[in-house]
Amino acid sequence: MMTTAIPHKNLRKRIAEAGPRAKAAIVMCSFATLALAGFGAARLTAQVEGDRGIPPVANSEDIQVNGIEVDVAGKSGEEARIEGWKQAQKTAWEKLNGPVMSTEAIDAMVTAVVIEREQIGPRRYVARLGVVFDRAKAGQYVGGGEGGGMQSAPMLVLPILYSGGTRQVFEVRTAWQKAWAEFQASGSPVDYVRPTGLGGESLILTAGQPGRRSRLWWRNILDQFNAADVVVPVAKLERQWPGGPVRGTFTARFGPDNEALESFTLTARDDEHLPQMLAQAVVRMDAIYRDALMRGQLVPDPTLMSGSIAFDQALGELRTRLKEREIRTAPPPTAPAPAATITSEPVPAAEIQNVTVQFVSPDAAAVDAALSAVRGAPGVQNALTTSLAIGGTSVMRVSVAGDTAALIAALRSRGWQVAANGNVLRISR
Repeated sequence: MMTTAIPHKNLRKRIAEAGPRAKAAIVMCSFATLALAGFGAARLTAQVEGDRGIPPVANSEDIQVNGIEVDVAGKSGEEARIEGWKQAQKTAWEKLNGPVMSTEAIDAMVTAVVIEREQIGPRRYVARLGVVFDRAKAGQYVGGGEGGGMQSAPMLVLPILYSGGTRQVFEVRTAWQKAWAEFQASGSPVDYVRPTGLGGESLILTAGQPGRRSRLWWRNILDQFNAADVVVPVAKLERQWPGGPVRGTFTARFGPDNEALESFTLTARDDEHLPQMLAQAVVRMDAIYRDALMRGQLVPDPTLMSGSIAFDQALGELRTRLKEREIRTAPPPTAPAPAATITSEPVPAAEIQNVTVQFVSPDAAAVDAALSAVRGAPGVQNALTTSLAIGGTSVMRVSVAGDTAALIAALRSRGWQVAANGNVLRISR
């Protein structure tokens, strides 16, 4: 269809010269054009406004087990509640494959009980609870202590949900993205980079993105989130009937080629139990990605760095040519005078340490200020945000060459208050 633009200065003249029908047509076309322009602007604004995405929780160093169902009777509601908490602690310890221990010993390692849902009756307590264990005390029995181990490169998480015939990521707040945002990833060797989906992120991180194969497009997106590659956990929900069971098919995918690693299915009794099923699915997804990391599959795709490799090769060729030119144009060498032999002792390279830095992030400007301060400190090799919580406490992972005391002194000299606890720093203004 051909579109003709009419200059506004000639519009009045055209209307005056036209007949009655032509006048009406011209006026209607003008109003239609203005309406379409306003509609297009409204649609563009609607794509980036509204409630979209859920910021991920700050990673805790503790060991947490969620989704424990208890149903306990007692002489009173309060007594049943206390007994239910003890039962939940014991069940959580068994889920962690901990050794056989007394109830008192397990209780001494518990730092908190998270109430997901509870009902207290005169003599009965029904609840879904989470139990948080102190890592320093429980880590020696169930693993997950401060020891080293294999760590993945930063992986961008793109949680895709198929439900009701549509697929979504950050277009609206989905239960699947919420489950990933609430996942405590500190105990996982996989370095998950979880976007919030706010602002323009919902325009570039779409459900169609995994279908793209352009390495340049992927490289631009990964650079925005300081990630090396992408993991795509896919959830497909099918409701058997309204208010009935919900069947979920989950597929762990990875990389710019959207490679499927493994699939599994879970079933929730109804929509009320759906969040519990999705939280369980995230834990199983993390186990799949862990296994892939141990097998050497979860490594960044080398083709994502093809542009940098080509640039390095071209730079190397240029240096070689310049050296050859210098040799050809250099004057003939003269016999050098004998010089004393100097033996230099090798200088040991500074040891690289990984430090966790927690900082209060009321807004995006605070995040930028903290990152700039840490990255500008002497000895800092790398600083990446691993958990972003606008309005709360964010976490970054920092690689430092040498002693962390230099990093602490540099931050304090720039006006930051620093509290240190081992390899964990907490900074504030």
